[in-house]
Amino acid sequence: MRLFASCLSLLLFALPAAAQTGPMSEAAIDKAVDAVLNAPRSATEGIDYEVIEDAAPYEPVAGRIEVVEVFGYTCPHCAHFEPAVEAWKDRLPKDVKFTPVPAPFGGYWTPYARAYFAAKALGILDRSHEAVFRALHEEGTLPRNPTDDELAAFYVRFGVQPTHFIATLNGAAVDAQMEKAEAFVRRTGVEGTPTLIVAGKYRVTAGPKDALRVVDQLVARERAAARARGR
Repeated sequence: MRLFASCLSLLLFALPAAAQTGPMSEAAIDKAVDAVLNAPRSATEGIDYEVIEDAAPYEPVAGRIEVVEVFGYTCPHCAHFEPAVEAWKDRLPKDVKFTPVPAPFGGYWTPYARAYFAAKALGILDRSHEAVFRALHEEGTLPRNPTDDELAAFYVRFGVQPTHFIATLNGAAVDAQMEKAEAFVRRTGVEGTPTLIVAGKYRVTAGPKDALRVVDQLVARERAAARARGR
């Protein structure tokens, strides 16, 4: 309702201003209406995002604004969202750091979260990340709840021997990453995927169509706040 009222106010303002230049055709009126209704709106707390009380980034880096995507390889919504994320990530400015975090929700989420961290530790994540999504949701070459051996057989295509992958998968370093991810998910109140967290302060609640636009606005807000602090 608030969004409708805002758009209506803009429309009532815009049409008389345009009419001052002369009578408007139906096509011009339709164009003016479309411009108002489709104009980007400011991100609104309680609608597009929530403020996180116990705010803290996942992996803070001085001078950079962190954007975390909590995701799951088995999540079909994450698979559909991934191309948009990849395109958005490719045009990020240098002061923004994008960090995917696999959701450690238990059950079939766990083996794939561990596989993500194992691939990261082995230096093959950049090559394997999108391939896992494809294998699960397009090719059907990975099962929903895989064994260690099934995961190792998949990741061998990226040059890692099965025994080495399984040792990494079940190692202490991956255990530590899982604990860190669990703590972050609890602290930020993430209940589903994909969920975007900006600067550890804002949990984006807008739908996939608007989520990245909201992220961009929150990043701009953080950037402006940092500049103000530096004055």
